[in-house]
Amino acid sequence: MAHALDIGPAAPPAGRIALSAARPAAQAFLILYVGFIALPVIAGLDKFFGVLANWDMYLAPQVADRLPRGGHTFMRVVGVVEIVAGLVVLARPRVGAYVVAAWLAGIIVNLLLTGMFYDIALRDLGLLLGALALARLGREFDPRPLGV
Repeated sequence: MAHALDIGPAAPPAGRIALSAARPAAQAFLILYVGFIALPVIAGLDKFFGVLANWDMYLAPQVADRLPRGGHTFMRVVGVVEIVAGLVVLARPRVGAYVVAAWLAGIIVNLLLTGMFYDIALRDLGLLLGALALARLGREFDPRPLGV
């Protein structure tokens, strides 16, 4: 007798596939989906509380010098954008994942402009690739949890 979650080697049915299905692709989507909701929101909130890092030090001087209100205020705006990006992933993962990928590309450029933090830029490139994978997986597994 087959297990209830065993969908076997057959092709998936037309339409949306239940995330509870024991398929590696569905599991990968769920892992990336939860991660790309939580991580931007946590990083965004920390721009206000500074528990994880002093985020101001990551702002390239070329960028900071052009800001009318200073780097710290800008980093708080960055925090709001990150929180919103995580919420967009929650509502529309296929769209939100591209928003997060674009945001990570901007962070990478900023980090490269500092002349330091190449290791963090490389890590963020990996995250960018993960966000693109989420966007692609979202074409097949988009739970639309908020009905949007």
